[in-house]
Amino acid sequence: MVRETEMRVEEPPVVANAGVGVHGINTARDVFRLPDLWQLHLYGYHASFAADGRWHDLRPGVVSLVPPGTTVEFRYRGRSEHLYVHFAMGGHRDPFVGDAGASLPILRELLLDAVAAFPTSPGRSAASVWAAVWRVSDLADASDAPRSPVVAAVVRRIEEHLAEPLVVAELARVAGVSHNQLTRLFHEHVGDTVVGYIASRRMARALHLLQASTLSVTAIAAAVGIPDLQAFNKACRKAFGASPRALRGR
Repeated sequence: MVRETEMRVEEPPVVANAGVGVHGINTARDVFRLPDLWQLHLYGYHASFAADGRWHDLRPGVVSLVPPGTTVEFRYRGRSEHLYVHFAMGGHRDPFVGDAGASLPILRELLLDAVAAFPTSPGRSAASVWAAVWRVSDLADASDAPRSPVVAAVVRRIEEHLAEPLVVAELARVAGVSHNQLTRLFHEHVGDTVVGYIASRRMARALHLLQASTLSVTAIAAAVGIPDLQAFNKACRKAFGASPRALRGR
């Protein structure tokens, strides 16, 4: 049997329980295992934590994601509270323990919402847990194979400003790197040029709007940053082999 090495985050979780765990009052040590459920914890205290015998230092702002069947051990230093969710989801990955970093405020809100909604609105609770799991999974993937923060920042800026003029030199300046360095990083991490990535994203959004909305071709062209209709028509023919109106009729 081949062991799955990735959790299936594309599928929504089934939340079994969510709450605020209070520990370290009657005992300074807990050892347990959830045979069929994932554990997602967000910590607000200092302690020691082991997953299948591998030890980690916990501190406020650390998050852990532990797959089913993992034996965990906590060694507390007094009263200790953490947000937790136990849920079912397919796939498998190694336990992850790491700093939530910039994701901390969002993760805290998502888990608090999951805890509050769980008794009366399990669907809403699962939605919050799902969003949190995606973020923690990204943190875990980044720790396994670090991604370029420059590329991530530029991609985000492109997606947020796709309807506006986008110049590679300006994107590089905002990211704090040279034009050549940004070009090299994009080739390495995206497999495309910056200009090529922008063009492909504009055409993907244009195709969606042409086929899924009743927006005019003029409005769609402006929405994807190619307000000149002749240029937009040319871009569509180059990308899809058809005019915008022909694409709309498909």
